[in-house]
Amino acid sequence: MKKMFVLLVGLLIAPFLQAAPEFKENVNYEIIRQTNTPKPEVMEFFSYYCPHCYQFEPIMAELKKQLPADVTFKRTPVAFLGKEMGPELQRAYAVADLLKVEEKVTPVIFKRIQAEGNPPQSRADVRALFEQAGVDGKDFDGAVDSFAVTGMVAQYDRNTGSMNIRAVPSTVVNGKYLVKTEGIKSTEEYIALVKFLLQKKD
Repeated sequence: MKKMFVLLVGLLIAPFLQAAPEFKENVNYEIIRQTNTPKPEVMEFFSYYCPHCYQFEPIMAELKKQLPADVTFKRTPVAFLGKEMGPELQRAYAVADLLKVEEKVTPVIFKRIQAEGNPPQSRADVRALFEQAGVDGKDFDGAVDSFAVTGMVAQYDRNTGSMNIRAVPSTVVNGKYLVKTEGIKSTEEYIALVKFLLQKKD
């Protein structure tokens, strides 16, 4: 936990690297599948209950700004943190995504759990957080148990299982390369690694 915190702080404050780093398999990334996705993509696995994911938000925001136009950025919330509320907030993310209010809702949920230390205890609490983010509660009610949201949650679980994700935050590039952050020294180096993997063909 302490090492991850130090890493995240370093990523946020380290100066721009002058020399392009050399990235190596099993040092900077792992191959978790043998084939790439049909189109280039970056997938972040996260949980609202993960303090490191909360700290990683500015880094991911900067990554999204710098990704090439043809690269799709996706987020997959995992259900294995938060006990019984883990799946509930996984579903909440799907609702926010479906309603196209994720950028409003995610900061509110993260703040409630990570900054205020007062996690939601029920679906009613989650609904109230959506309303706090400016979403009509009726829209939440209409979406939370919908076929579309249930399908999205099932896909999140398939992604988590097929890519063998056991910890968050985790980043997978092109469905094949799992980013290893242990040796990364700055936000710029992290972004360079992701871009390197986006171009990698073997």
